[in-house]
Amino acid sequence: MSTKDFIEKDYYKVLGVPKDATEAEIKKAYRKLARENHPDANKGNAKAEERFKEISEANDILGDPKKRKEYDEARALFGNGGFRSGPGAGGGSFNFDLGDLFGGAAGGGGAAGGGFGGGLGDVFGGLFNRGGAGAGSGTRTQPRRGQDIESEVTLSFTEAVDGATVPLRMSSQAACKACSGTGDKNGTPRVCPTCVGTGQVSRGGGGGFSLTDPCVDCKGRGLIAQDPCDVCHGSGRAKSSRTMQVRIPAGVSDGQRIRLRGKGAPGERGGPAGDLYVVVHVGTHPVFGRKGDNLTVTVPVTYPEAVLGGEVKVPTLGGPAVTLKLPPGTPNGRTMRARGKGAVRKVARAATCW
Repeated sequence: MSTKDFIEKDYYKVLGVPKDATEAEIKKAYRKLARENHPDANKGNAKAEERFKEISEANDILGDPKKRKEYDEARALFGNGGFRSGPGAGGGSFNFDLGDLFGGAAGGGGAAGGGFGGGLGDVFGGLFNRGGAGAGSGTRTQPRRGQDIESEVTLSFTEAVDGATVPLRMSSQAACKACSGTGDKNGTPRVCPTCVGTGQVSRGGGGGFSLTDPCVDCKGRGLIAQDPCDVCHGSGRAKSSRTMQVRIPAGVSDGQRIRLRGKGAPGERGGPAGDLYVVVHVGTHPVFGRKGDNLTVTVPVTYPEAVLGGEVKVPTLGGPAVTLKLPPGTPNGRTMRARGKGAVRKVARAATCW
């Protein structure tokens, strides 16, 4: 099997299982498909025979934990699609080994391989941080997204049903005000010599290619403080507190997790802010209960009312009582419904804050 096949073929799709399928699920799917497409059960059917080969190949990879791990890493690295040549090469696929891509020579075979004028090393050198000092010196530290923050809020039963605006005090990491986020007292940090300002270093990932990790010396910043700030100790980040008014939508339930995009910790170097997740806790009510979007209440009736029928008044949450007709012979514990008197149904509404 060529490297191209290894990267381009979706073996999960072949077996009809999700990417997080367990070994047992993969084995079960393989056995079912193998029985259906086995040559002995489909004599003279070339399509079924080819399908059987694909199923067996997929099981050979996904059924082996080590091969499956290598397969998942390769597809994640190359975007689940492999590499294809451009229009100048007739749109065909390359059939090369990954070792050819990341070898020491940057120039050989580039033009012959399908329209890459500067050689494969030039094309992928920046991507995998393999271009040496020249590539590193031309690379700028990338913006970094802020961290996600999770907080909790407790609402009363009525507030959860009707919606409420609550203050939320948040603590997160933000740019240090003392050094303006540079990490240096004088505001003049130096470029990290380990990663040459990229914030990343490469390591061998096996199979002839490299992976990148955040630089441990500068912690991914690409800069090192010459005279570390006394507040942030050279990290450029310090604890910051702020209070926001958060509008919780009506109909929220106990334990629900609400996401507010861009309301988390600020990003670095122009990066976007993270998200804020609010976990809602709802208190109990002395009279009413709740099942999903429905409110429940227990109302006593007399024996004659249950036998002969009648009318019973039922309280509602925050509104006037409603009258329900009790049919004759109503048994104990019967559930009756008052339409439109429960909680607001969940719709595509999110919490807002300011």
